[in-house]
Amino acid sequence: TSKFLSFVLRHEPQAIGLTLDSEGWADIEALISGAARNGRTLDRALIETVVASSDKKRFSISEDAQQIRAVQGHSTKSVELQLEEKQPPETLYHGTATRFMDSINQQGLIAGSRHHVHLSAETDTASAVGQRYGTVVILKVAAQQMQEQGFKFYQAENGVWLTAHVPVDFISS
Repeated sequence: TSKFLSFVLRHEPQAIGLTLDSEGWADIEALISGAARNGRTLDRALIETVVASSDKKRFSISEDAQQIRAVQGHSTKSVELQLEEKQPPETLYHGTATRFMDSINQQGLIAGSRHHVHLSAETDTASAVGQRYGTVVILKVAAQQMQEQGFKFYQAENGVWLTAHVPVDFISS
């Protein structure tokens, strides 16, 4: 269910006829109806359980409990989260796989199809992310140095640090 919610709330809401507003919010009843039309059974209790039990805190339910959104990781062009710029810690981390290192050494960290590069404050989190892609490499990002040079950093509700791009000069392993 979490993977399905990630798919429709981050990347392909139109796959179930769902509309997201510019902040990524979707009506929960529309989500349930759209899922049902596409052969997937969801109800409010299941959605609330997934949101509450997600160790990565990927989703948020609105204060009035009528809407849901993914807190970061969007690739859909209709969503442009209005995040407040924040002061990052001196160093942030990015978990990746060794097979991506040639590209990273040439271009740095790029957002790809997403809106931002995702970084973490802890090496454990970076390692868990990198394991999904193969043999793990944890990269150190000189975040404060980047910010001093004009790069902007944001932090999602779940603690994930976001930035548009990390040039090679700010990456070490």
